Amino acid sequence: MADPDAASQRYDVVVVGAGQAGLALGYQLRAAGLRFVLVEAGDRIGRTWASRWDSLRLFTPAQYCSLPETPFPAPPDTYPAKDQVADYLAEYARRHELPVRLNTRVQRVVADDKVAGYVLETEAGRLHAHQVVLATGPFQVPYIPSVASGLDARVTQLHSCQYQSPTALPAGRILVVGGGNSGYQIAAELAATHPVDLAVGRHNVSVPQRPLGRDIFWWQVVTRLINVKADSGLGRRMRENDQTVIGISPKQLRELEVTFRPRVVAATGRTVQFADDTSLDVDTVLWATGFWQDHSWVDIPAAKDDATGRLRHQRGVTPAPGLYVLGLPWLHTTGSALLGFVKNDAAYLADQITARTR
Repeated sequence: MADPDAASQRYDVVVVGAGQAGLALGYQLRAAGLRFVLVEAGDRIGRTWASRWDSLRLFTPAQYCSLPETPFPAPPDTYPAKDQVADYLAEYARRHELPVRLNTRVQRVVADDKVAGYVLETEAGRLHAHQVVLATGPFQVPYIPSVASGLDARVTQLHSCQYQSPTALPAGRILVVGGGNSGYQIAAELAATHPVDLAVGRHNVSVPQRPLGRDIFWWQVVTRLINVKADSGLGRRMRENDQTVIGISPKQLRELEVTFRPRVVAATGRTVQFADDTSLDVDTVLWATGFWQDHSWVDIPAAKDDATGRLRHQRGVTPAPGLYVLGLPWLHTTGSALLGFVKNDAAYLADQITARTR
């Protein structure tokens, strides 16, 4: 998508990331009349969604998957496929004429020592912005435990973000490591074609997709659980068990002949050792172990915790003037990272940005 301001590199706002969070904010910034651009490392809008495994569907119904002013184009009680989501995001940017610069990875963000604002160093040159929003999302760096290095070349290893389908994996026993939604969903799919074991550090809470005949997200909306604030007492308790598995139970996996294993503690050759002193010889290990948030490229010490290096923020507003973050889990509420609910945080940040621009 063409950037009408490409001749000049100075903006009111640069948004890093053109996924669901960046697009939701872009809509608000255009409505406010600001001069902005969204920079995206990928070669297409929706690349993260398009690259996920073939059978992936959201567990959020389409009626709760809409960005501002554009309903998701699917029956409200259906569950969108990952390619539908990718196409929706691309069409959203086109329909609302959002300025997106693709194939532009931001390598460093620093304070601009000439004017109040920031310099963004990219592979294609520098951008200058009065304000910057980091909307790169939670799925940044795949996390693979260090024990993986003990496995030898006979074992196929991949992270869940690299998984596509059962036919892409060799024959033999597969160990899926990770007890979140991805681990459960992938283990269930693989069980039709392979012997599968699932190693979990702890058994997360599992809830049905449609309790009492209504989707779980319908219940969250009507009870306002989707709006629970991160810093509330209930929010803190919910965050402690933030890996609720939706739609698949341990009982259902056992019925598919998936064998549960405890936490992985070591690996040597083809053999994986578990916390209960048992072991298993495997042919493939699929690490459904989540992601690290990586903001090492944000060279703004005032915005970071000295001990951890993680971004500090209050509802997405960092201590560094004009620097914001959007689209992270529990940024402000239960729904902060979800496709249909990130617009609430985006609207709030747009108000903060606009007020500071005047």
